[in-house]
Amino acid sequence: MTADDVLAILAVLQRAEVDIWIGGGWGIDALVGEQTRQHRDLDLMHRSDQEPEVLAALSRAGFAETLDWRPVRFVVTDPGGREIDLHPLVFAAADGSAVQASTDAEHPFTYPASCFVTGTIQGTAVPCLSADQQVYFHQGYEPADRDRHDMAQLRQAFGIATHF
Repeated sequence: MTADDVLAILAVLQRAEVDIWIGGGWGIDALVGEQTRQHRDLDLMHRSDQEPEVLAALSRAGFAETLDWRPVRFVVTDPGGREIDLHPLVFAAADGSAVQASTDAEHPFTYPASCFVTGTIQGTAVPCLSADQQVYFHQGYEPADRDRHDMAQLRQAFGIATHF
C-alpha cells in the first residue's frame, strides 16, 4: 500500500461524505508526517452507522469483502491486492467518544474524543488517531518488528512512553 494509494482511497471515501480515521502503521506515519516503512494494508476506523456508504464507495472503487469478523473488524481487498482493514466505531452522542467491539465483549476498545486528530501524508492533511491512542492499541501482545519500529517513531516524534 503506497502513500498514493492511501490518498486515493481517502478521496473515494471523502466523496462519499463518510467519516474515517487512519490507524495502524499509516496512522503513525501520518502523525510523524512522513512514510517511515512499507505498509501491506491500510487500517481505517469508520462510524458504524455509515458502514453501508463506506462499503458502497469502496465497492465502486473495486474493493470486495474478503474477511468478516464483525462486529470487531472486516477486510476489503481490490484485484491489485490492496487491503483495507475496517474497524466500525459506535459514537456517544454527548461527548464524541466511541467504542469498538473486541473479541472480549466485556472489554470493548475505547476511543476518547481527543484521539481523533489530523496528520499528514505527502503534505495532505488526513484524519487519524492520536499518538496516545496508537500506544493504547500497541499493548498486550508480542510485538513484531514493524510494531517496534512504529513505537520508536512515536517516542522520537512525541517523546511519549511506549510498552516496547
